[in-house]
Amino acid sequence: MMTDTQINFQRLIKERAWTTLKTELTKLDVPDITYLIEHSNPFQSIIFFRLLPGGEATEVFSELHPDKQVEIIDGLAYHASRLTDLMNDMNPDDRTSLFEELPGKVAQQLMQLLSTENLKKTTQLLGYPEESIGRLMTPQYVAVKSHFTVAETLQHIRRFGKEAETLEVVYVVNQHWKLIADLPIRDILLAGQDEKIEDLIDHKVMVLNAFDDQETAIQVFKDYNRVALPVVDSTNTLLGIVTIDDIFDVAEEEDTEDFHKFGAVQDAIINPVLATVSFLYKKRVGWLMVLVFMNVFSGYAMSRFENVIETVVALVFFLPLLIDGGGNAGSQSATLMIRALAMGDVRRQDWIRLLSKEFTVSLMLGITMAAGVSLIASFRAPDIIPVVAITMVATVMVGSVIGMMLPLIFTRLKLDPATASAPMITTIADIMGVLIYFSMAKWFFGL
Repeated sequence: MMTDTQINFQRLIKERAWTTLKTELTKLDVPDITYLIEHSNPFQSIIFFRLLPGGEATEVFSELHPDKQVEIIDGLAYHASRLTDLMNDMNPDDRTSLFEELPGKVAQQLMQLLSTENLKKTTQLLGYPEESIGRLMTPQYVAVKSHFTVAETLQHIRRFGKEAETLEVVYVVNQHWKLIADLPIRDILLAGQDEKIEDLIDHKVMVLNAFDDQETAIQVFKDYNRVALPVVDSTNTLLGIVTIDDIFDVAEEEDTEDFHKFGAVQDAIINPVLATVSFLYKKRVGWLMVLVFMNVFSGYAMSRFENVIETVVALVFFLPLLIDGGGNAGSQSATLMIRALAMGDVRRQDWIRLLSKEFTVSLMLGITMAAGVSLIASFRAPDIIPVVAITMVATVMVGSVIGMMLPLIFTRLKLDPATASAPMITTIADIMGVLIYFSMAKWFFGL
């Protein structure tokens, strides 16, 4: 049953008494206006809303039911400036709630109206994970329908292309904004004016999902050599695009992060000149403390062979040389493996082939380095040449295998392989080197 207020306002609409209607609306509080719009038909709702002052309109809009909000948006579709002001004036959380409720097509259209700052805030609040492609995408692109002619398409590009992030590619969608294909602008320019877009496309399109990891986008761009790629949701609705310049930025950040992790720095330090002493300290101390406690095992291992060291003192001279050889070989192997994983050249299922190949290579390296250390031992302590030679081969092989396998294991556990940093690998190789060296000496000298 309609209230007297509703009846009065409907009468003013019929009489086209716009000035009186606007005056009467200003006398109502926000909850009353919200109730009035909620309980009016679409035509009346649009009239009431358009007569509201900007600030009050934003407040009322935020209180409306999502279905009524969609009605208002549709009604303002031909009043771009009013709709733009409305979207940008809303509180970020209210705007995010609205976009979450809207169909994908409507949401992506409204995102194009947002300022750069508001767009950034909205994409952050829309629920996309922090490292997801959804955080990278922009809604500033050109899309056309498949039934457009080339002439209509060019006219459309002239009208909407100014704000597009790139015009290298035009995206083809159906009436529900589902992505059909992408079309290079070159193909459009070279086609006849009367040709249809649907006759130019091949329906093959590479897409990114808004919830995929950003590293996925890096790999896809590398594999397919594209300047831009469309981003869709689970229903294949076109949400935005990611351009190559955004990917370059992400790739640089990822490489910097991996580089620092490989050096046992907790997080990326972009510019150490500008960083404070306390910041540099906090970012580096964590891993170093972990490595200190790991090196305790090396000391413990050596303490277990005190009698061997006392009997053959010359063994101590070659200890740094031998364990460093294993650690260096492991760091080399890990560097190659982490880079190959990052570039997508190696998959987890390749580990058996890689292990056999690394075993052979490390054996050859170990024999070569054993010849060198044997030559040194021939001048210093000829009687321990067999011990240092065999130990060098074993430590290089063990270090190399550790360096190769740790990044693969971390990848298997869904951890960043760069976390298998050079200091960590060197420390593990040191522990293994001490055990191998003194165990070999104990056996060789019968101690």
